[in-house]
Amino acid sequence: MRSGPGPGHGRGAVSGLLRGIYLPRSADAGALAMATYGIPLLVLATTRSAALTGLAFALEWIPRLASFALAGAMVDRYGTTAVFRLASVARALVALAAALVLPAQTHGSGTTVTVMVLAALTGALTQFSYLAAETAGAAASREAGESAHRVQSVLLGIDQVATLAGPALAGLLLQWTGAAGMLAAIACFSLLGAALAPKQPRRPSPAGPLSVVRGLRTGWATLRSLPALAWLVAGLTVSNLAVGLLQAAAPVIVVTELGHSSADVGLVWSAAAVTSLLAVILCRTAIGRYGLWPVGAVSALIAASACLAVATAHSYATYLMVIAVLMAGEGGMTVVLRTLRSRLIPPEKAAGTLSLTILLLLLPFPLAGLLVAATPPSMLDHVITGCAVIQAVGLATAFARLRAHPAVRAASG
Repeated sequence: MRSGPGPGHGRGAVSGLLRGIYLPRSADAGALAMATYGIPLLVLATTRSAALTGLAFALEWIPRLASFALAGAMVDRYGTTAVFRLASVARALVALAAALVLPAQTHGSGTTVTVMVLAALTGALTQFSYLAAETAGAAASREAGESAHRVQSVLLGIDQVATLAGPALAGLLLQWTGAAGMLAAIACFSLLGAALAPKQPRRPSPAGPLSVVRGLRTGWATLRSLPALAWLVAGLTVSNLAVGLLQAAAPVIVVTELGHSSADVGLVWSAAAVTSLLAVILCRTAIGRYGLWPVGAVSALIAASACLAVATAHSYATYLMVIAVLMAGEGGMTVVLRTLRSRLIPPEKAAGTLSLTILLLLLPFPLAGLLVAATPPSMLDHVITGCAVIQAVGLATAFARLRAHPAVRAASG
């Protein structure tokens, strides 16, 4: 039984989603993917240090986490359009400034400081635009009714296409044009996103000073009232420690340990994005037929099995294939998360609750960067295996709790 036509039906509605949601999300995802995967490569290329590469990964994520609560409060107060546009323009200016400064510097403390500041600033600004885009996408999903999983799968597909092209493009530009070319591309995607900023009507915002703490409290109370969503977020948070570790360690493993180029690092994540995109397409159909829990449980099994196999991958080809399978499983679980989140979170509490859930999901990433910074390259396999075991236990516990949960059955439609 359908809940209404919603924006998921009709040519005009599809056109509105394309211009209002999908295109700005595509530009922002391109900038995000290039920054996330390209800046650690830039740090390794300019400092030649595995420890500083891991530290740069942590410095990308720590400001992202610190800015989430403020970003949620600002989206609630000023709307998605204003926050998205301002964050995109600011990120473009930061990237262009670094592109002008870096070529004039020689290898040394000045270069190290510049790339570390670049990592921190782009990390913080990216989360403002990302949360604004997520809030706009969640609103479109709610309006889509029973087609919410289709809207979310398109959004996730956009992210995966960006992850397919972004790391490869970043690696190639860094190898052939240097830092300036890669940073200029990030700036171009950011400015395009600002020009296409999602047009979302603003809800009336409460008077008084912007309250970050109030937004976090509201998000926490909402999450506690939704145990199905809370268990899924908990399982994926544990899983993200392993995923973050692999992202942070990839430049060191591929370049230092396996002897390949920075472009080959990008190729790993591009191949992973292909399999993840295929998984998203399959899950879009599978959720409608089988429901959320079976699709999520199978995806979790695939991700955990692949992560356990990473430490045994001692050639570039094997490493690439195992990472690709891992990210396919992660893609399936992300479709399940986004669908459940869009169905269960009340509209009036969307931004605050979204910011909290995303904050929880990303908490492991700076920890992963610090682990890479503190671990000798020869010991990375042991650390990865330990995190893979933790991931498997966390996902098994979460999906055992979710089995036959009434909210999961209801969200499955």
